[in-house]
Amino acid sequence: MTQRCSTLLTALLASLMLLGQAPAQANGLDDIVARGTLKVAVPQDFPPFGSVGPDMKPRGLDIDTAKLLADQLKVKLELTPVNSTNRIPFLTTGKVDLVISSLGKNAEREKVIDFSNAYAPFYLAVFGPPDAPVSTLDDLKGKTISVTRGAIEDIELSAVAPKDATIKRFEDNNSTIAAYLAGQVDLIASGNVVMVAISERNPKRVPALKVKLKDSPVYVGVNKSEPALLDKVNQILIAAKADGSLEKNALLWLKEPLPADL
Repeated sequence: MTQRCSTLLTALLASLMLLGQAPAQANGLDDIVARGTLKVAVPQDFPPFGSVGPDMKPRGLDIDTAKLLADQLKVKLELTPVNSTNRIPFLTTGKVDLVISSLGKNAEREKVIDFSNAYAPFYLAVFGPPDAPVSTLDDLKGKTISVTRGAIEDIELSAVAPKDATIKRFEDNNSTIAAYLAGQVDLIASGNVVMVAISERNPKRVPALKVKLKDSPVYVGVNKSEPALLDKVNQILIAAKADGSLEKNALLWLKEPLPADL
């Protein structure tokens, strides 16, 4: 009986020790290297960050950023097209290792996932001809500015524009752009990615940044509790900024250099 009690006690103590141990944590970085593949969620309908080219292959700034990370990790790249609704669920459910999909940071998202350093700019601003003498909100006085009605840039501009600035609202982005290209307005308020489309349509009236309205750079999304993977992504991005790789991507896809404060 004594021997049996001793055996039971030993088993009970062993069980308690096992229960007290923290569960083994998966290491996403090790998994990627062992698998030999980096799985990344990317956009497919948001140029110049991500779209389908004439050859039916994905292309864009986010795709090139994903390639950069995979190359530095020395693994193959597996792209998964996503939209703004499912990109974070794809990450949190393990379908992908990273999200590189023009992803902005906010407090709600930071409760769910972690964010890398910023790798590219994304902002709303007032743009105009390079020689237009506009650099502050006060300089908008007496100017006519086209904007898409109800868009976030309309809201941001309306909140800060001088009273004697004229805001001409159009029903869609194409009409807003057309008014600027036709010279019907002095300036245009929109996102920097829209400026890329304008520069391609009319190189003689390429809009230059005049006044920023809202700054929201883009980041790589990483699952919570993956410090090693997050640190590695940041190391690669820091090196890519230092060697000019991120600048090259910005010039190619956004037609502008990286901001000094990125």
